Amino acid sequence: MLIREGNERNQSIDLRLAAMLSLVAGALNAAGFELAGLFSANMTGNISAMADNLAKGGWGAALLFGLIVVVFIFGALIAGLLIEAGRQRGKRRIYAAVVALEAGLLILTGLAALAGLTGADGVEVICLLAVALGMQNAVSTRISRARVRTTHVSGMATDIGLSLAGLWLRSAESARYRGLLALHVTTILAFLGGGVLGVVLHRIAGPVTFLCCGLLLALIALPEVFRR
Repeated sequence: MLIREGNERNQSIDLRLAAMLSLVAGALNAAGFELAGLFSANMTGNISAMADNLAKGGWGAALLFGLIVVVFIFGALIAGLLIEAGRQRGKRRIYAAVVALEAGLLILTGLAALAGLTGADGVEVICLLAVALGMQNAVSTRISRARVRTTHVSGMATDIGLSLAGLWLRSAESARYRGLLALHVTTILAFLGGGVLGVVLHRIAGPVTFLCCGLLLALIALPEVFRR
């Protein structure tokens, strides 16, 4: 799932990747909002909120929303640099290694929050989650050649509409459109389900939610890292 890339991948591999990573992304995004009232994966919403606050003179809030976008990009940058360095050296397990790194970051975030080392307003946690989700979205986008994007629900919704249009017109590529439709619907449903689970778990266990997400990603990534 985290070894093959591009045209080496099939529908089954992409579906599993989309379901698992989108579930985690949805849980983190929703749990972060439950904690601090801020989204760590919704960059469209953060840019819109930044613009709204700039227009109203809310410079502090605008800076906060901008910061979340910047650290998300930073996470994607780190993942991109590691992936390219690994690919140049023929390290096919680099994608799994980056997901394992994301898992470690989430585990450390959960432990820091449990120990009271993060601020009471949760902003530090949101920034760490944004870094992790930037890394994750970079991995899924790069390994699948943009077929799977685990935090980009707006893009997935658009792709669902395009796939339905292709099926409606009975295009010669109907089989491809059916595959894309299944992939995008799976991504959104997994993100939604993860969001529900994230809120419920956060209300029950608080920062343990981030630990659980990190451990789940570790279970996904580590067997791939150590595969021969």
